[in-house]
Amino acid sequence: MLSSIPLQLGGAELFPIVALVLLAIAVVTVWQMVVITDATEKKALTVLGEYRKLLEPGIAFVPPFVSATHTFDMRTQTLDVPRQEAITRDNSPVTADAVVYIKVMDAKKAYLEVDNYKRAVSNLAQTTLRAVLGDMELDDTLNKRQEINAKIRKELDEPTDEWGIRVESVEVREVNPSKDVQQAMEQQTSAERRRRAMILEAQGERRSAVEEAQGEKQSNIIRAQGEKQSQILEAQGDAISTVLRAKSAEAMGERAVIERGMETLEEIGKGESTKFVLPQELTSLVGRYGKHLTGSDVQTDGESALEGLDFDDETREMLGLDDIEKILGQIDQEAEVDVEEMEEQAQAVKSGKETADIKDPDEVIEEMDNEFNTDEES
Repeated sequence: MLSSIPLQLGGAELFPIVALVLLAIAVVTVWQMVVITDATEKKALTVLGEYRKLLEPGIAFVPPFVSATHTFDMRTQTLDVPRQEAITRDNSPVTADAVVYIKVMDAKKAYLEVDNYKRAVSNLAQTTLRAVLGDMELDDTLNKRQEINAKIRKELDEPTDEWGIRVESVEVREVNPSKDVQQAMEQQTSAERRRRAMILEAQGERRSAVEEAQGEKQSNIIRAQGEKQSQILEAQGDAISTVLRAKSAEAMGERAVIERGMETLEEIGKGESTKFVLPQELTSLVGRYGKHLTGSDVQTDGESALEGLDFDDETREMLGLDDIEKILGQIDQEAEVDVEEMEEQAQAVKSGKETADIKDPDEVIEEMDNEFNTDEES
């Protein structure tokens, strides 16, 4: 048999072990007593389960082994609201998601008044989003994004204030109707665009036809005026030519008579007599011959002033010589056409600037809808 040998340890051998144990206990105690809080945080301190205070950024000493801290980030935090399904007031299904920006204003309330404030705010935002969408029409949910954001934020403000949380902003990212509704909306939009295009095309064709008719009308008026003036001038020319031919024939006949008379005087002058008795008709004939030679009339008072031959007043009035310029410039005011103005209007219609006679498609559509509704009511 083996005999038992008692083990005996001296005091020198136990001292290092005890020292190591005490050192470990001291290190752990100091570790438990010292709490370091970051600059962006605050910590709620509890001792034996009792709330004591908030630890500010820096180093703090707390009772060891019986203390606990709960950290709160004091910066603005972002919470994603999962996609939610809702039924609008006009019974159209939609889905939407959002982002909520929150900030811890009172860490004591966030610790004592609510369990996991982030989850609480997220759940509250989900229910509020569904409620807000359910109170709106489908078109409003797609167009009034800012109004949805404001309503959700207002609904979140009151309960989150009791938790020491401030909702800084709410942003709805997407609101999507169901696939069937999307297809119906696309078909409606396409039909509306085709309708607008047809209205614009009809308006353009009508304006083009009006402009073409106006141009043709003005062209016919100008052509008729030109023909009218040409006929007037031609008639005036024929009248003047006829009168001139008549006067020329008269002058030629009178000149022949005068020349015959002068030949007779020459024969008389060849005689031997030195004294001649001339009848009054022959004296008048000599005066008329001088008139034809000089082309002017000698005044009876002996002055040297001469008056050129011209048509008398009755002949000028008959021929209308004084009114030729007026005839040339005579154009009815109704037929006056500003060519430059017409060209400017045509260019304006081409470029789309001239829309005085072209109605907006929305106005035409509204008028047609009003007429349709009136017919249905009657």
